[in-house]
Amino acid sequence: MNPSARHDQLRVVFWETTAGCNLRCIHCRRIDVADTMMCDDLSTAECLDLVDQVREAGAGILVLSGGEPLIRPDIFEIARHGADAGLIMALATNGVLVTPELAARIRDNGIARVSVSLDGGNAETHDKFRALPGSFESALAGLRNLRDVGVATQINTTLARHNDGQLRAIYDLALSVGAIALHTFMLVPVGCGVQIAESGVLSATRYDEILNEIYDLSHEKKIEIRPTCSPHYQRVQRERARGEGRHVSVEVDGPIVMTKGCLAGQTICFVSHKGEVFPCGYLPVEAGNVRRQRLATIWHDSQLFATLRQPEGLDGKCGACEFRRVCMGCRARAYYDRGDVMGAEPFCAYEPDVGARHDSDPRLVPLGRTRGA
Repeated sequence: MNPSARHDQLRVVFWETTAGCNLRCIHCRRIDVADTMMCDDLSTAECLDLVDQVREAGAGILVLSGGEPLIRPDIFEIARHGADAGLIMALATNGVLVTPELAARIRDNGIARVSVSLDGGNAETHDKFRALPGSFESALAGLRNLRDVGVATQINTTLARHNDGQLRAIYDLALSVGAIALHTFMLVPVGCGVQIAESGVLSATRYDEILNEIYDLSHEKKIEIRPTCSPHYQRVQRERARGEGRHVSVEVDGPIVMTKGCLAGQTICFVSHKGEVFPCGYLPVEAGNVRRQRLATIWHDSQLFATLRQPEGLDGKCGACEFRRVCMGCRARAYYDRGDVMGAEPFCAYEPDVGARHDSDPRLVPLGRTRGA
């Protein structure tokens, strides 16, 4: 274990249980190769062992994702094994397959929360993005089926040009189906997402505007709304708080899993369908493989993870930014932009004073400015 790491408690593991899926979404990391990649999926025995490894590594939450996890015939055996081991089990699905009967099986096998992806505030936007007519109504039906059997649900949505201006509509949809949370994702142009990066990614200035919209929605206190893959929301929150006359530190001041921006390799990690361990699902730099090493060993001994836990190692404007400890910038977008996991976040509108690195008390440095302000 790296003794200099300030935060190395693994909290959440996101696991791509299969590369297979029933949809062909335009933003997906897998798309055309998914079917042939399924042959590399971990076996049932390997899956059950991985669940044990997650518990051994100290994580409390295991998210079963894909692909589409519900196409795995053993997914409920895996979920039950995790729940019986004391893990909080969650499931990430597109919702299309969630019939009333399947919703009951999800509940009965110990899955505490299910996230369903909605990528627009209406059927036209969502169905085009998901490349399946009727998938919007099927996803809504799946959410209602889960609600009816008492399973907590959240909606995940990727914010990009295809649904720009629909945040309020998606928020209202989440309320209408009884979801307890709305998690918004900024598009990360890696994997197959590179193919739509130029046409899909919003400008840094527009993302800042959306993050301010999210801040306003959060104050309605009707639902948990959390930006994901949007670490500079931590800056936006603090800027808004200061504008309201409230003092908020630019240091991490609470449970890190809730209050910090980029958590890749710090409190979360991602396990691929064939056992590769990555800092997150969007940062394709391998730290190890659970087919060769125990997850706990990878988590504590990986040099990659040790690097990501050191904000002092950030480069460019991220390294000079007074918000670096609470934000970190998106390490996946930095890697996409320059091939450097510690490089500057390319989709941030904030301009710190790059003439000096703030290695003294970051609470005492002057603020920079937001591009366009």
